[in-house]
Amino acid sequence: MIKPIMFNKTPVAAAVSVVLATGFMMPLYAQDTSPQTEEVVAQSASEETTEATENVEIITVKGIRGSLARSSDFKRSSRGIVDSVSAEEMGKFPDTNLAESLQRITGVSVSRANGEGSQITVRGFGPEFNLVTLNNRQMPGTGYTRSYNLENLSSEGVSALEVYKSARAEMPSGGLGATVNIVTMRPLSQSGQRFSIMGKAIHDTSNVEGDDFTPEVSAVYANTFADDRFGVAVTVSQQRRDFQNQQAFIQGWQANVALPDLDPSQVIDPRPIGEDGERIGNHFFPKDMNYGIENFQRERTNGQLTLQFAPTDNLMITTDYTASRAITGREGLGWGIWNEFGGNINAYELDANGTALYADISGNDGSFTISRDTTEVKAKSLGLNITYDVNDDLSLWFDVHDSSNKTDNGADPGLGAWGQVILGSDQLLTKFYDYRTGEIPQASVLWANGTTVLDPSEIDSNFSQFIRSPGESNIKQYQFRSEWYNSNTFDIPLVKVTAGFSRTDQDVGGYNAWSGLRGGPGFNPSFTEIFPDGMFTFNPTGDFLDQFVGGGSALASPYYYSYDFDEAVARQLAYLTEDLMGSDVYAVDPFFDGIDSESYVEEVTDAIFVQSEWEFDIGRFPAQLNAGLRYERTDVTSTVRQRVERQVNWVSASEWIMQYEPQAESSFLTLTGNHSVLLPMLDFRIDLTEDVVARFSTGKTISRAPLGALAGGRSLSGSPRPGARVGSQGNTNLLPFESTNIDLSLEYYYAPGSYAAVGYFRKDVDNFIQTTITEVTIDGLRDIFNGPRYNQAIADIEARGEQATSTAIFEQMLANGHGNADGVIEPAADDPLIVWSISQPTNTDSKSVDGYEIAAQHLFGETGFGLGANATFVSGDVEFDVNSLVQQAPLTGLSDSANFQAFYEKDGLSVKVTYAWRDSYLIGVGQSQGSADAPPQFAKPYGQWDMSINYDIDENFTVFFEGINLNNETEQGYGRFEEQFLFARQYGPRYSLGARYRF
Repeated sequence: MIKPIMFNKTPVAAAVSVVLATGFMMPLYAQDTSPQTEEVVAQSASEETTEATENVEIITVKGIRGSLARSSDFKRSSRGIVDSVSAEEMGKFPDTNLAESLQRITGVSVSRANGEGSQITVRGFGPEFNLVTLNNRQMPGTGYTRSYNLENLSSEGVSALEVYKSARAEMPSGGLGATVNIVTMRPLSQSGQRFSIMGKAIHDTSNVEGDDFTPEVSAVYANTFADDRFGVAVTVSQQRRDFQNQQAFIQGWQANVALPDLDPSQVIDPRPIGEDGERIGNHFFPKDMNYGIENFQRERTNGQLTLQFAPTDNLMITTDYTASRAITGREGLGWGIWNEFGGNINAYELDANGTALYADISGNDGSFTISRDTTEVKAKSLGLNITYDVNDDLSLWFDVHDSSNKTDNGADPGLGAWGQVILGSDQLLTKFYDYRTGEIPQASVLWANGTTVLDPSEIDSNFSQFIRSPGESNIKQYQFRSEWYNSNTFDIPLVKVTAGFSRTDQDVGGYNAWSGLRGGPGFNPSFTEIFPDGMFTFNPTGDFLDQFVGGGSALASPYYYSYDFDEAVARQLAYLTEDLMGSDVYAVDPFFDGIDSESYVEEVTDAIFVQSEWEFDIGRFPAQLNAGLRYERTDVTSTVRQRVERQVNWVSASEWIMQYEPQAESSFLTLTGNHSVLLPMLDFRIDLTEDVVARFSTGKTISRAPLGALAGGRSLSGSPRPGARVGSQGNTNLLPFESTNIDLSLEYYYAPGSYAAVGYFRKDVDNFIQTTITEVTIDGLRDIFNGPRYNQAIADIEARGEQATSTAIFEQMLANGHGNADGVIEPAADDPLIVWSISQPTNTDSKSVDGYEIAAQHLFGETGFGLGANATFVSGDVEFDVNSLVQQAPLTGLSDSANFQAFYEKDGLSVKVTYAWRDSYLIGVGQSQGSADAPPQFAKPYGQWDMSINYDIDENFTVFFEGINLNNETEQGYGRFEEQFLFARQYGPRYSLGARYRF
């Protein structure tokens, strides 16, 4: 068996006994807290305490107190900077969502998707900087990303979440912010049969279209056989949730758009005027304004089977299979406006920052949109682990797993794609944007009928589009490690040497198929006769975004039309045939002209490491040292197929469409890259008293470049309207982010389960990756916009004393004979080349982040009451300068955060209230309809209250109530300034009532 760690009796050793006494369905944490050795150490500790436990009654502490006690004991006994969350009992985690449980840890905050915690940010470093492992195995990301979406994995089969904030040579690399290890249940961790079954009804108050109550059920079973030589554990769970998301959003802000010469009475601009008579500073206008309602039905199914076999006392074989399936159906409806600038602007008001608060803009259109998709995410992992104790001093550990994560937005069996139908009209006089009052910008249209309400008989076909974009990520990983204990070989304070190697083969890829814009597009020609008036339902906005000032019935245009997706598609299929439309025939087929792009990235990483652990006394103070080194080499291969662009046609006043060469001219491009890293680490710990622990850690950690950024090749927008001529290009030779870290902490464990801690951290990050946007021209792609024919049309219009809106220019060019037989304007040889804004990631300079963490947890003796609170304060030279139009490489996700929980647990009753707060932070750089300066996206502060109540009817049966987002918190985002609105989302609280039975 593994030789136990040899050292004088210290408070750390005492902490181990506390863990053994309070453990419930948890790995038994001994002084060695290496994540890869938890099973071995647990087995060793169990064997050593067998004789004692035969004569001593062990009191099992469950519930909130037990969970908090195990977490604090794990933190206390660890080397390095480590935190954890443990299950309250078998089948019951502190929160219904793993991400939301992690946010209880100091320095961890979450980002949300569909009102649930999805991904984590640690110490200001976002999801792409944190590595998620399952039982110490690197997991593939969700979709075309390294980020693992935690909402897709249920919590019932999870024993603990371990968060490693400092470097460890023995751990897989990739967690620059932190490495999160999800520990699942192991059947041989406890003898005998255990069973738990849970059922609950979920009521999401946002739901409108689905069921008011939806079910969630789970069951956990574990048993041991053959004198505890063989064990089996099974976990299954299934959840369904019906809910609605209401939102308002702007896709992007354009900087320094052309402004017309207007009568001064039509302009309010407080910016100062320079000596040249021009305004000083930048100005910004919104590209569009949209409102939307999305109805969701989401189902999540999880299952895990774990088998353990210990044929001898020194051999343990574990195999496990984990599978999850999350399927989300969505039907959305939206309405809004889209803007072009220059001569279209009739009046405007700016604030001191140059942000448009009000604009009167002619031209373009107003639309009503229905969209539908069903996205399926399927993940699975099959693993084998063998631990063999060669003798008392040497142990061998081998692990292999094959894991995959597939996502597909074409899971709808009827549609087979993401589909969007846009109807509306370009028969308008002008559009208004107004954000001078309230929390929601107002958008309204003055239609050609003289009112602000479009009549159903005037609703026309704009276009439909259908997209299929499946992706898959796979990881095959082989890990080997040996541990040698210095029991009596050398008379030095060396405790243990750990060495090993691994290979991680990760590949990710997928394709994108786009139907193009089918059915027109762009109201050219008009097909209002397709749709009968009775097809459209007039809806008031009384309960829409009613949590925001300016929402609901206060909207300037307090109505929207809804219609049936299938009917709209069927009518256009029947009417817009090939005989009528030619190449623009209406088709519900993302593969109408084949696959548009396809890309794959394979990343193979070989690693070797050595790590040593030492224990000694400094005077009367027990001390421990952990030092190690890890070397990794990574080879990257990118294979990309892309279509060859031919020209951009102007097909209607508001629609510009890319034309491609035939599919036969598509080709695959293969690029390669490689890099290597050397990652040293050192942990030092000293026990200043029996209750006070001081730590110092330093080391280097990395996060590799986003997988999508490594894919070579170039892609251009398929719908390149003026102001939206964008594209992207990958970089196979991107180096990983490399961070040199320093951590200091002081921890005071003054009572069982109670402690206070303060820490300082600093991260100096090299090879920071910046997305650079470059304006380029591409041979052969010419621009009708501002070409000779375009300018002549403007002159013709203005000669008549009329306004040269985009609609007027398009119609004038047709009148001048520049359209083809289908009424489409094609580029000419004397048109200028299109200027494209191409974004490409590159490695840039170094950045630094530092911060403080404080945490306290207190159990009020035997009263049943307890409190916990923590906060993290971060800063650095990685913030976005909102006043500069120079492209920047800030750190996304950087923000202060705080968490609070209070509970009472006694006599079978437990009540817990939690609050999680996160300050404003940078979501990302670049907006989908933003200008080439890559403007930012910020999130406003977010704070959410949750509550849970559990009551034990008897020792086996518990009923419970849960409330999530009790304060009905909303999500809001903005651009450079808060006046540059980007989004507002409203979900609503949700409640559940259920019961749990166990024996």
